[in-house]
Amino acid sequence: MNQRPNNQLFDAYFTARDMRDVFCDQGRVQAMLDFEAALARAEAQVGLIPHSAVAAIEAACQAGYYDFAALGEAIATAGNSAIPLVKALGKQIAANDAEAERYVHLGATSQDVMDSGLVLQLRQALALIEHDLAQLGETLATQAWRYVATPLAGRTWLQHATPVTLGMKIAGWLGAVTRSRQRLRELKPRLLVLQFGGASGTLAALGDQAMPIAKALAEELQLTLPEQPWHTQRDRLVEFGAVLGLIAGSLGKFGRDISLLMQTEAGEVFEPAAPGKGGSSTMPHKRNPVGAAVLISAATRVPGLLSTLFSAMPQEHERSLGLWHAEWETLPEICCLVSGSLQQALLLADGLEVDATRMARNLDLTQGLVLAEAVSIVLAQRVGRDSAHHLLEQCCKRAVAEQRHLREVLGDEPQVTAHLSDAELDQLLDPAHYLGQAHTWVERAVAEHFALTA
Repeated sequence: MNQRPNNQLFDAYFTARDMRDVFCDQGRVQAMLDFEAALARAEAQVGLIPHSAVAAIEAACQAGYYDFAALGEAIATAGNSAIPLVKALGKQIAANDAEAERYVHLGATSQDVMDSGLVLQLRQALALIEHDLAQLGETLATQAWRYVATPLAGRTWLQHATPVTLGMKIAGWLGAVTRSRQRLRELKPRLLVLQFGGASGTLAALGDQAMPIAKALAEELQLTLPEQPWHTQRDRLVEFGAVLGLIAGSLGKFGRDISLLMQTEAGEVFEPAAPGKGGSSTMPHKRNPVGAAVLISAATRVPGLLSTLFSAMPQEHERSLGLWHAEWETLPEICCLVSGSLQQALLLADGLEVDATRMARNLDLTQGLVLAEAVSIVLAQRVGRDSAHHLLEQCCKRAVAEQRHLREVLGDEPQVTAHLSDAELDQLLDPAHYLGQAHTWVERAVAEHFALTA
């Protein structure tokens, strides 16, 4: 059957292809049909419907048989996607086995079909996201060790602060990835559950066979049977959306850092180069951070979508009007945006181009001022904290006014040289000797990654 036109001009940029396949019309319809086929098998298993009906129902549960454009038109009248799909499924079955058609969708409601189908899609989406996060963590761990001792300027309030290392910065990105992986692992049992409650959640239409069918259906779909149907209790889906929001935000931080380090004035770390990547339509020299842009874009868009999920939580009674509908495209879009962000993050992390020479040169832009703290801390042990701080403050002002390196100014200051030798000053003004626990932070972040992966 013909599908509706894709019309997703930016899909390749913002969404991973595998994730779009999960949430395309084909994926949505197939997930609902998988529910219907599993329901038939479960009901036959407990004796509610004849086993002879199952084969005909299963044979018709192939998304390729259905006209998505016609389903889309019917949804506008029906109010959800399950109603026209079940009708079309019944016709497809009846064309080959009129008897089997009587047993389709028995005891289920539209929301059972749609929500359970959604959970099946989310299981696929979750697997894709977990795979990419694990791969990203592995790459970041490797890069953190590679640059564990590579100094660069720490920046606070967008100004040079004391030195850090590139490995430490990467370890910060890695830690956020590890925590997101932990959150997904923890929520998975709450998310991957069956939705099966019938008209109002009681499964009254199935009588005494309701629970045996529910258990069999959960087993068929390899989902957990929850304590009760959750038609209007949406915390499971919103929790997943919230964790995806955290992932998007963490990746946005990664992208923001890369874009700032890639600025012409910094020029310390770059996205991997590729033919035609990051160019300008008019400026031949441009090399724009187009991958980082996707990470920042997703981090900007996902919170608004997530607010829709939160806003849709207070759903009325046993079936919601409008609030449930607001979810249908929202959570899939969040999944797609996060998938695209992860794809770009993997490319960035794997192909980082690092200019350590530029980092060293930039560290010296302030002519030693970023290491004033190092001198002040040591001098304070000789002359007292207030005196040391005031003295260093005056020396820094003099260095700026006279456009001289702080080392020269300190070397000319008797109140300093009386307590610190030339060798001590040389060491204190060397960024490589003022990196604190940077190596330890990398070691701990990498260890946490491997502990989760083991």
